[in-house]
Amino acid sequence: MTPAPDESADVIVVGAGPGGSATAAYLAMSGLDVLLLEKTHFPREKVCGDGLTPRAVRELITLGVPTPEADGWIKNKGLRIIGGGMRLQLDWPDVASFPPYGLVRTRQDFDDILAKHAVKHGARLREGMNVSAPVKDDATGAIVGVEAKEMGADNRPTGKVLTFRAPLVIAADGNSSRLSLSMGRDKRDDRPMGVAVRAYYTSPRHDDDYLESWLELWSTDKNGKRVLLPGYGWIFGVGDGTSNVGLGILNTSSAFGKTDYKDVMRRWVATMPEEWTYNEETITGPIRGAALPMGFNRQPHYADGLLLVGDAGGMVNPFNGEGIAYAMESGRLAAEVIAQAFGRADDAGRERVLQSYPQVMKDALGGYFTIGRYFAQLIGHPEIMRFAVRYGLPRKTMMQLLLKIMANLGDEHGGKLDDRVMSMLSRVVPAA
Repeated sequence: MTPAPDESADVIVVGAGPGGSATAAYLAMSGLDVLLLEKTHFPREKVCGDGLTPRAVRELITLGVPTPEADGWIKNKGLRIIGGGMRLQLDWPDVASFPPYGLVRTRQDFDDILAKHAVKHGARLREGMNVSAPVKDDATGAIVGVEAKEMGADNRPTGKVLTFRAPLVIAADGNSSRLSLSMGRDKRDDRPMGVAVRAYYTSPRHDDDYLESWLELWSTDKNGKRVLLPGYGWIFGVGDGTSNVGLGILNTSSAFGKTDYKDVMRRWVATMPEEWTYNEETITGPIRGAALPMGFNRQPHYADGLLLVGDAGGMVNPFNGEGIAYAMESGRLAAEVIAQAFGRADDAGRERVLQSYPQVMKDALGGYFTIGRYFAQLIGHPEIMRFAVRYGLPRKTMMQLLLKIMANLGDEHGGKLDDRVMSMLSRVVPAA
């Protein structure tokens, strides 16, 4: 016997991260009744590099989110790459499809801004709703709602359990996606997975005009010998007196799962110039970590009334670990499909449209993510990475092309020869 609902809606979105809030905003704009459930209370912190590439900025512009510098949005001009004893500064490509700048904004602020934007356009946000189980139709097994434990302002359970019902539920609940797991959608083992850790340090480098990527992480052992640590690193100036410093590692590396990543972070940071002030005295909080689910590592993206967006569907770029752009992009594409589905006169017609969503995502990103998986496998071999750093970095033209490929910033409207090649490869490479 299904319990009576405490609330109902056309669509329930579980998780108010970038993907969930973008989806909810677009759906509300299309006139649907949207219930957005977030397990914690805003503002809340998420582990992230805080750097937004032009692809993510395009999604903000499309969604209608203002990003003035006066409100704390920090613009950047491009990417500075450090490795092989070299320091190479590359501007973001200036193409018709994307703005020629990136942004930095902490996730503590960013997610709150997007959730409020969704509410502004009509979504109903319920904070402190920790979704614990799906509500299923007894006859079909399809999801028709969710149960949620109410969380107090201290993020502890109040003891109250609520039921929410809708003909469509969207899982935007991140990498672990308990809702997807409860509906039998496990992660795929044939997809790359990353782990990232980061911390904030007070530093004079807080207003850097470039995002910074370190292709090699060097430290010293107890005998003072220089040693290469596993993974790659980043430094992003946050503009508030702090820098976001972090590192990531892929499961294609032999060191994955066998390394204390927080210790690697401490050892790497200890080698940096004193004037940058990245040390135990200036760290503003603990080193935190999170998983990065890449290359569509959970599928199908729609089945049995449950649709996946963002990290829940493994929509993280295998080339560079970027997730925010693809979370928002998947939310936009999902909303287009859903709006069309709800325009159908009967349940069968609506279901037929919803079942097109997995192919929509594969058409948009599947081929590119397949190429990214091959790339992730290659750079998991240290000798290949060393070769690439040694012979690639001195060639600026080659690195500018690689930046365009890794950040997925090819001009979608024709552009130069390299843009057309990128577009062709993404179309002809099979999406899986």
